[in-house]
Amino acid sequence: MKWTEGIDKLGLSLYFMLCIFAIANIYSVDQKLGEKQLIFFCISLFVGLIIFVGRSKFFENMSGIFYIGGVLLLIGLFPFGKEIMGQKNWYKFGSFTMQPVEFAKISTTLMVANYVSGPDFNLKNRKSLLTVLTIIGIPAAVVLAIPDVGSMLVFVAFFIALYREGLNGLLFGVGFLFAGVFLVSLAVDPIYIVIAILLIAGGWIAMNYYKMSWDVLSIGGIAGSILLLCGLAFGSPYILEKLPKHQRERIEVLYKGEKAFRDTSGYNLLYSKTAIGSGGVLGKGYRQGSVTQGKFVPEQQTDYIFCAVGEEWGFVGSAALVLAYMVFIGRIYYLAEKQKSTFNRVFGYCFASILLMHFTINLGMVMGLFPTVGIPLPYFSYGGSSLLAFSIMTFVFFKLNYADKNSLV
Repeated sequence: MKWTEGIDKLGLSLYFMLCIFAIANIYSVDQKLGEKQLIFFCISLFVGLIIFVGRSKFFENMSGIFYIGGVLLLIGLFPFGKEIMGQKNWYKFGSFTMQPVEFAKISTTLMVANYVSGPDFNLKNRKSLLTVLTIIGIPAAVVLAIPDVGSMLVFVAFFIALYREGLNGLLFGVGFLFAGVFLVSLAVDPIYIVIAILLIAGGWIAMNYYKMSWDVLSIGGIAGSILLLCGLAFGSPYILEKLPKHQRERIEVLYKGEKAFRDTSGYNLLYSKTAIGSGGVLGKGYRQGSVTQGKFVPEQQTDYIFCAVGEEWGFVGSAALVLAYMVFIGRIYYLAEKQKSTFNRVFGYCFASILLMHFTINLGMVMGLFPTVGIPLPYFSYGGSSLLAFSIMTFVFFKLNYADKNSLV
């Protein structure tokens, strides 16, 4: 049929597959929650239908209003938010709850895409760079103040989209370097880290001495970065000690193992690994997992839903799920690169990068490769806010892609 031309059937098929498989696994963990997730999915499909029949320019034209609304919803959590599991990041309306940070990711994506697609935008221009960093930084700072460190980390995804638009890749290297120095300094004597920093910096300067213009700004930037890195090396253990007990233990689990904190922060991880490992190659069978059915992992239907997949569907099922996510995310990147509109391309890159961050952090978390930070697995973890928000981004992007394919420009 002619009207279906431009609809990305592979992308939408993967979306439906992920959501349906997710509902089945949530149902396995908790029957009532599985039924509620099915209702959330139906609501998401209804909203998606509205998006598809609407105008493709609506979201681009309204991005500023959506952005202001998203930030205000985040700020409103401080006086009106409901505290759940130690975090005041929910609104409660009777028996329903809503997590505004999930929708703030959409509004920030729209605003970044709108600004970057403007005629005067140029990442080499300091004003443009500072403006787009401010657009990302305002909601990220509010989320961090809630505090919701996990959701704040997702805002790093926007830098992947900016890199595609010309952001200097050196910023990524610097960011990873600071994170690496912080983590390594918790396990290694800081003096050795400082020596390594000085040796690496000296070698880099020697190799690039004749390639750079050694003005006051360059010398000051390099010297300042070295001092900050050395200061971070010595300060990391003190920063760790100042963190709340549960956050400190979640980081220490990476070094000492979950068994050292089996009654506190390591409990979830210990049973998560047990569930995944016990699944073997083919799994124990649907609703046959002893850890899953015994409800040994608290809140397994949300952040730790992947361990239910590992136990009941085994390595084969887990690998198939990982492959489906990789193909889906790769498909969005591919389609984004094909867009004729800069707004569409930037929105697609932001969307795919947010999915990538959620997917990577969540799987790293349940396998003990990343601290537990409360990041849901997209489309898969139980929760109406998360499913609806990711579904909205999905349908907005595929609507933009549909309009792009049918555009005569």
